[in-house]
Amino acid sequence: MSTAIPPGGGSAGSVQEIIALRRQLIDQSEALKGLQPPTGGAAKPAIDPAGGAAGSFADTLSQALSSVNDAQSRSSQIGEAYQRGEVADVAQVMLAREEAGIAFEATLQVRNKLLTAYQDVMRMGI
Repeated sequence: MSTAIPPGGGSAGSVQEIIALRRQLIDQSEALKGLQPPTGGAAKPAIDPAGGAAGSFADTLSQALSSVNDAQSRSSQIGEAYQRGEVADVAQVMLAREEAGIAFEATLQVRNKLLTAYQDVMRMGI
């Protein structure tokens, strides 16, 4: 599929091509919206509705790291399936890779903030 818009004037043919290209992009966007989230349902809230903590900090951190690991594994599996020819949609492969990359970057940022907080606490006078 060629996504480049041919140079030229505003002829009726190029307008029709642009409309067809737009329709293809909308169809692909709708298909991506229809992808199901990973099994396991919705994410568990950190705070329950009664106002108390749902679990310890270690449990919450463990769940977050597990979800990042799942995203990395899913990305790897989809990439390998694409290489074998089982998955034909390159957008699905790229979406999985981007999701895994963003999850990993967010994990690094959380780690950096936790490390900074730990260092600040260690510098406090008693």
